[in-house]
Amino acid sequence: MAIQPERLDQSRMELAAMLQRLRKQAGLSGARLAARCNMSQSKISRIEGNKIRPSLVDVEQILKALGAPPTVTAEATALARISQTEWQGRRTLHRKGLEKKQWELAGIEASTTDFRYFLLSMTTGLLAIPEYITASISDTPPAQQAQAVAMKLERQAVLLDHAKNFTFILTEQAVKYPLLPPPSMAMQIDRLTLLSHQVNIEIGLLPLGVNFGSTPLSTFTVYDDRLATIETDLGAAVFRDPRDVRSLLDRFDGYQSRAVFGDEARGLLTQWARAFRR
Repeated sequence: MAIQPERLDQSRMELAAMLQRLRKQAGLSGARLAARCNMSQSKISRIEGNKIRPSLVDVEQILKALGAPPTVTAEATALARISQTEWQGRRTLHRKGLEKKQWELAGIEASTTDFRYFLLSMTTGLLAIPEYITASISDTPPAQQAQAVAMKLERQAVLLDHAKNFTFILTEQAVKYPLLPPPSMAMQIDRLTLLSHQVNIEIGLLPLGVNFGSTPLSTFTVYDDRLATIETDLGAAVFRDPRDVRSLLDRFDGYQSRAVFGDEARGLLTQWARAFRR
């Protein structure tokens, strides 16, 4: 699943311009189109002005109201799907501040019941000890670090809500990534073992040597079946299109079928922690 940030912005602009052009070609005012779509005129205006991101349902309603031919509908729908993806670059996140990002994540977590995390190279902050969190954001401005660590630790309270279910799948590389000195790494792995006993948390491991797919690998999270994020070293992409979310859910199911859980996973974690303590 290739991510091209510049293409995302371009697609949103192309979609807005296409919808406006189609409306004018159909000889409809914004008010008449809005009435046909059961939308407000202001919403039509914001969509055509690229002020808001229309949902796939919005686009389908507009195209149907305009009587767009199948080829045009296919093109517009493809643009709408791409436009449902949002790119959050690392530089932009740093400029806005980690505090805003933590509030956004807390809001998503509050409205989510089923969480699925695939962790390729590092452990997520929800599972991390304070020292690990601090080290993981060492490249952020010092003025933001203390508050960001505090907010990440505060967000861990969501794990205690037994109405929510969490499945974390970590590669062996993610568990062992030496972000801290060996004794602290052992403590970080011990935390994973402890959390694996919690009834609403499943921790699965993909040890080295396990063939778990030929597709390009990325860290990603799926929130219920409505939202997914993919993280890279350059930033994160947010997917809202149900087909993209479904694709990541299918990929997650494949990893889950190859991962080890329960006592077998805890045995590996104990072994890896012991190695760091040596």
